[in-house]
Amino acid sequence: MRMNHVIAYSMVILGAAFWGLTGLFVQNLYATGFTPWQVVTLRLTFSSLILLVMLAILARSYLKIRLKDLPYFIALGVFSIAFFNWFYFQVMDLATLAVAVVFVYSSPVFAAIIAKVLFQEALTKQKLVAISLTILGSAFAIEFLPLGDFALTLQTILFGLLAGFFCSTYSLLGKNVSRWYHPFTITFYAMAGGTVFLIPTSGIWENASAFANGDVWLNILGIVVISTVVAYLLYTTGLAYIESSKATILSSVEIIVAISVSVIVFNEALTGYQLLGFGLLFISLFLTVFSLKKLKRYKFRKMRGQKQHWPTETHHMTEKPSW
Repeated sequence: MRMNHVIAYSMVILGAAFWGLTGLFVQNLYATGFTPWQVVTLRLTFSSLILLVMLAILARSYLKIRLKDLPYFIALGVFSIAFFNWFYFQVMDLATLAVAVVFVYSSPVFAAIIAKVLFQEALTKQKLVAISLTILGSAFAIEFLPLGDFALTLQTILFGLLAGFFCSTYSLLGKNVSRWYHPFTITFYAMAGGTVFLIPTSGIWENASAFANGDVWLNILGIVVISTVVAYLLYTTGLAYIESSKATILSSVEIIVAISVSVIVFNEALTGYQLLGFGLLFISLFLTVFSLKKLKRYKFRKMRGQKQHWPTETHHMTEKPSW
């Protein structure tokens, strides 16, 4: 069944926009007494339950897995989702939403380096330029550059870098199971594995009185339904009908939405240098996805009337986590 490309693009953009709203719900849950670890627990637990019900009703075959693959799902859930979310939410608490998103988009740097070490993937000139722009853009965005007043603590920077690192491990750890399972299967079992690890360690029951607050449930529904389940379904469905490279570029809407929430809702000011940093990150994202050499050949052959596939880089840096 074919889908209108405008609809597919819109689904990807809307899904990414919903991801960008994550910080709004996280900050509101902080205000009611939940810790970052507990917010991660809420997100994964309720998201897992909703996905379980959906798959059991609509696609029961997606729940079938081989037991030998279970350790991969648990590793994805604990390292690539639970730890990533925790460090990401910690930066939101210690700094701003905009700064937290910047660190997440440093993940392609870690992905490229890990892929080089583990899979012997080449670090091309284009990748090195993209990595350099990511580092430079991040430095401006977190106000490390220009040198002068620097507000972030060493702990915040460390947590931010770890958020980017654990985010990058999703595509790398998922490499062994992505050939055998549907993305819905991988996401559900990864989230379930993370939930099993999180609940006993979260102390969520110590904040049981907060669940009597209606605002708490509204924000739980927001982070679970809007910023996790619906965002993922929209993005994944749209991705099935357009090139993954284009979807990756469109998903950068997440940055724009997160920055907008940071400025409009929480009155967090942005400087000109920070805007410059975000611009460099967008350029880096473009270089990460598209092959410039292939793009030139594509344009040349298109002028000659030859049919060509859209020129993209096929490496781990283009893959995006799905939560």
